[in-house]
Amino acid sequence: MTRLTVLTGGSTPERDVALAGAAQVVQALRGRGHVVSVVDTVTGPVRPGDEERLLHPDVGREPPTRLELETLASQEDPHALLDLSEIREADLVFLVLHGKQGEGGELQALLDLAGITYTGSGPFASALAMDKDVTKRLFRQAGIATPQWHMWPLSVQDVAFAYPVVVKPSKTGSTVGVTLVDSGAGLPEAVELALQFDDEVMIEEYIAGREFTVGILGDQALGAGEIIPQHTLFDYECKYTPGMTDELFPAPVADELADDMRRLALEAHRTLKLRDFSRVDFRMDEQSTLYCLEVNTLPGLTSASLLPQSAAVVGIDFPGLCESICREALKRAGDRRSIGS
Repeated sequence: MTRLTVLTGGSTPERDVALAGAAQVVQALRGRGHVVSVVDTVTGPVRPGDEERLLHPDVGREPPTRLELETLASQEDPHALLDLSEIREADLVFLVLHGKQGEGGELQALLDLAGITYTGSGPFASALAMDKDVTKRLFRQAGIATPQWHMWPLSVQDVAFAYPVVVKPSKTGSTVGVTLVDSGAGLPEAVELALQFDDEVMIEEYIAGREFTVGILGDQALGAGEIIPQHTLFDYECKYTPGMTDELFPAPVADELADDMRRLALEAHRTLKLRDFSRVDFRMDEQSTLYCLEVNTLPGLTSASLLPQSAAVVGIDFPGLCESICREALKRAGDRRSIGS
């Protein structure tokens, strides 16, 4: 019997996404017979009577407001997590967190220092993947195509690629604070929005074409999927509002192209020194050139999220995916106990 603690919530714009994922991860792991506790990084241990109220599968059309996030952040003390028996005594801490505080490496560093085994990538790799500017520099050195980009500030005249461009916070996820800008006149407003969520802003070339994603589990690429949102960008509303995006798994492409995506996804995962699992996103232009956009180190984990759909292509169901992630972490930690056998 394995004692697992699902660590979730957080004070980032993706808090609701994390809680929705945790609701289903908890259910899946308990269904496999594991003893599962839940801890919110903001409010602490979640008692069984409070789980139904806090852990719900629905994500709103918009992220929490800035005021709500500031209030949550004022209550959050990552160091205090290490004093909780639910964290200290767990065989494994399963991270269902999104955004800089959960994916940026600081929490992972704390857990490492305390000798606590957790799922996902370590501090260094997490920090690399969270910073989109650093990620793209590493992709370029590795020969992985990625859209051109600049970092703000710069003058409108210095933008070296054609409009439209994508303006985004450099260290957030779920397309929070992202704007598609049609001309230089729209840059200041878009940058102002992005700065509400991060202190660095990226101006990125917009690749018109099809969007794809590939999951990674262990050191293997899963199935490729195509994403067709109702909006031009796969934004927060399209991601979390039922019916606003068609997600096609497996992707309706030739086997050779799907294999290319899977190969590039695994190469991107390895380039950033990631571990356990991730999800890699691509755009493909009219010439069928694949451009790697980013890698998600703790991708969404509701049963309808993209990583579980990618896993389903190769015959791994949602509970099996959650358990496989646990196995990867325990194996890496040198824990020889059998989980789910």
